Amino acid sequence: MAFTSALLLGTCLAKESPAYPTDVRVEKDVAYLAEDRKEKADLYSPFEKKPGVPMHAVVVIHGGGFNDGDKARSREINIARNLALNGYLAMSIDYKLRKSKDQVTWPQSVYDAKTAVRWLRKNADKLGIDAERIGVIGGSAGGNLAAMLATTGPADGLDPEGPYGEFSAKVACAIDLYGAVDLMNYHDMKMFAKTREEAPELYKKGSPLTYVDAKDAPLMMIHGTADTTVNLSQSETLAAAMAKAGAPHELIVIPGAVHTFDLQPKERDLRPVVLGFFDKNLRQSVSSSAAEPVKK
Repeated sequence: MAFTSALLLGTCLAKESPAYPTDVRVEKDVAYLAEDRKEKADLYSPFEKKPGVPMHAVVVIHGGGFNDGDKARSREINIARNLALNGYLAMSIDYKLRKSKDQVTWPQSVYDAKTAVRWLRKNADKLGIDAERIGVIGGSAGGNLAAMLATTGPADGLDPEGPYGEFSAKVACAIDLYGAVDLMNYHDMKMFAKTREEAPELYKKGSPLTYVDAKDAPLMMIHGTADTTVNLSQSETLAAAMAKAGAPHELIVIPGAVHTFDLQPKERDLRPVVLGFFDKNLRQSVSSSAAEPVKK
């Protein structure tokens, strides 16, 4: 019995081990937060870089309802690998998650995502990246955080006081994959440790919808019509608010797609639109006619 249990445990652990790609460079478990924090980041970059030409960096933020998830799950690896194959440096991060019933993890999750942007700027020369134009992409809970980075600035009171405070947390563009962005019209969130009825102000503050204005970074939202976890109406509401405010945005609706997909769902290959969006907003000096084709 003991041998069987051990064998089953070993099998489960093997299945959960990240399947890191071998066709791009991966630097695992890089410290980017304060010294006392256990959450780390993985860096993905191409094996070959153009000499003298800086790469552009994109922060990848995992999902999991703010209670679960990991920087090295299959969705995040798929996104980061595709970015690296096409000449980007992708920084897939872990951030503060809720581990106990009464634990409050918001706005620390926002602080962590913004700290990742600051860390990239601090290390731009060493990494060989453009410190001025940094992007972000996230799925589900990560989509909420990506949209928060696109819509909030120092005046909103959500810039962290932690490390690298001399650097800006501003992003040049963001992609929100099926994130809940209007928490006042969503379900109760464990990350607040309070219900909407108890603390509506927290739910409003945790909603990218609250901060929309014309100065927002360009935001692409991608959402499936068959999503029963985060209804398509969440992205539609944010898109309508951004249109009204004159904020740059785009909503891509995927017929038949459910919740949680990477850049290659069965319904549509999203790599051209995602990479095209980042090329347009980050590689501003590269004309569309000169852009390289998407690498498979």
